[in-house]
Amino acid sequence: MKAGFLKAMLLVAIMAVTGVAKAADFTIRATANSNENDEDYDGLVVFKNYVESASNGAIAVELFIGTQLCSKGAECLQGVADGSIDVYISTSGGAAGIFPYVQVLDLPYLMSDDRVAEHVLSGDFTRTMRAMALEDSGDKIRLMTIGNTGGWRNFANTKRRIQNPGDMAGLKIRTVVADLPQELVRALGASPTPIPWPELFTSFQTGVVEGSKNGITDIMGMKFPDAGLQYVTLDGHAYMGALWWMSNDKFMAMPEEMRRVVVDGFAALQQATFASPKRKSIQAYADFVAGGGDLYVPTPVEKAAFKEAAAPVYDWFKANVKGGDKIFGALTSAVADAEADINGGRTKDLM
Repeated sequence: MKAGFLKAMLLVAIMAVTGVAKAADFTIRATANSNENDEDYDGLVVFKNYVESASNGAIAVELFIGTQLCSKGAECLQGVADGSIDVYISTSGGAAGIFPYVQVLDLPYLMSDDRVAEHVLSGDFTRTMRAMALEDSGDKIRLMTIGNTGGWRNFANTKRRIQNPGDMAGLKIRTVVADLPQELVRALGASPTPIPWPELFTSFQTGVVEGSKNGITDIMGMKFPDAGLQYVTLDGHAYMGALWWMSNDKFMAMPEEMRRVVVDGFAALQQATFASPKRKSIQAYADFVAGGGDLYVPTPVEKAAFKEAAAPVYDWFKANVKGGDKIFGALTSAVADAEADINGGRTKDLM
């Protein structure tokens, strides 16, 4: 009897020291096709910590960073649909082949700054897009939240300073294969050139492309200035949205209290991805300028000229993209509400 009691006490002590706990009731397999220096990873770490803690260990989150589970948007989203992947983060370009209306996030000059973008993406606009994606995927793929990955898209190139749309004429600008970014580049008088991301450094070196539309953290992280990219115009034409998808089957299989934990976990993830690019961009801009880079901030008049030149893209989107008119209306309405709310609050704060 005493020997059995001692063995039991010893087992309890070993479990306490080693941190052995009961197996989780649910496991979420989350993947990001990036690396541990990326905002996507920052968000997943926050999500994992929150969900595992708030569920008291009932939910375990496994992170797969890189291409262990999948490597491209369509492949990864198919994995979410068939249940082999539970959570996946994509850019709008990465999801456009399945949900073309997500390209609304790439429409230029609709959201003016971080406060507006964060307000919009934290409200009913995201719920509207969620409902559209659920319907189109047969209730298989659920949009959980939209965060940020890389700050704002700006035009950058190897040739000259860009101060107005006319300066874009003839430049070969790298885009993804999605239609909307190519239409934007054409509207501004440049030549869209789809190039895979891993090939972009060499493409700058060889002159296959002469410019891109990326955030500064991506530009510096990929060392593009070493390939000749020396001119960045801070036109901020698009907020680099990160769409966080989840298997709807996995989500709905959880009891409501666990679904609440997951929803709150994605809210924490969203806040982390909103904040991360702001901090990282400070050093990235400093390093770009220190290396001889030319950083140009357009005047309000020049910014208005860019927006006017890009305006035909709005009509193209509404006419040519499935669901384009509906999601465009949802976004512009959400932007108007956000601006009114922010401006109203700012007025009160000034008194």
